[in-house]
Amino acid sequence: MRAARFAAQLGFAIAPEVRTAITEMSARLQIISSERIRDEFVKTLMSVNPRLGLTVMVETGLAAQFLPELPALQLEIDEHHRHKDVYEHSLIVLEQAIDQEERIGGPNLILRLAALLHDIGKPKTRALIPGGGVSFHHHEVVGSHMANKRLRALKFDRETINDVSKLVELHLRFHGYGEGEWTDSAVRRFVRDADDLLLHLHLLTRADCTTRNIKKAQLLATTYDQLEARIAQLLEEEELGKIRPDLDGNEIMEILNLKPSRKVGDAYEYLLELRMEHGPLGHERAINELNKWWKENS
Repeated sequence: MRAARFAAQLGFAIAPEVRTAITEMSARLQIISSERIRDEFVKTLMSVNPRLGLTVMVETGLAAQFLPELPALQLEIDEHHRHKDVYEHSLIVLEQAIDQEERIGGPNLILRLAALLHDIGKPKTRALIPGGGVSFHHHEVVGSHMANKRLRALKFDRETINDVSKLVELHLRFHGYGEGEWTDSAVRRFVRDADDLLLHLHLLTRADCTTRNIKKAQLLATTYDQLEARIAQLLEEEELGKIRPDLDGNEIMEILNLKPSRKVGDAYEYLLELRMEHGPLGHERAINELNKWWKENS
């Protein structure tokens, strides 16, 4: 792993006899602690050229020992059911994410992990379509669970695990946007679900476009520009990044004469849904809606 890391960090070429030895002894990685493996993997991923190190790890069998989901992306491709090389696609997405990192303050582990792992659910969800073609339904949900499990096995911290898993799960959300058909409510939910990872999600989604069709790539980029502009406008108008119901928990308890309980939480969630759907309600309307809900649910 250090040889692969040095190749990625310093541009070293690995001597043939060393590569052979790594391949023959790759299984010995099992005697190394997860923490040490994680640290070498992170150093490789955060290097100047992570593709070079990751390629060495996959080709020598090292990756199969600690990150088997990566080589598993090398799906068999036949002439009747064509699809992108998912492994190569993932490396390109990683590189394209890195190219945008200045927007997020420089090299970012969360973004790089999410870019590398965003499609790891595809092998498990791969289905052949009669007449040609391949589908990967719900691979983002499956992939999120897989990423969570693998990162836990590698002893990553809870915050990193949760953030990467969330990004993997959300990475396809934009493709429901079409040509801007989302309502303001849908945009609010997109922002709310991404939460503090909104900028990461922007970069990951943009990086996930690896089509060679220039017109299609330009259309996707333009459409995402429009989504970001809508988000920026709503953020300015509604403080979208701080979405809360128009009434807080204390106000709900006072209005309904309740003590802290699950009912208060249910009322809070109801008002939050109204806020997501309609935008700011205002204090008076929020009280009216709360009383109406309480009458129907008490």
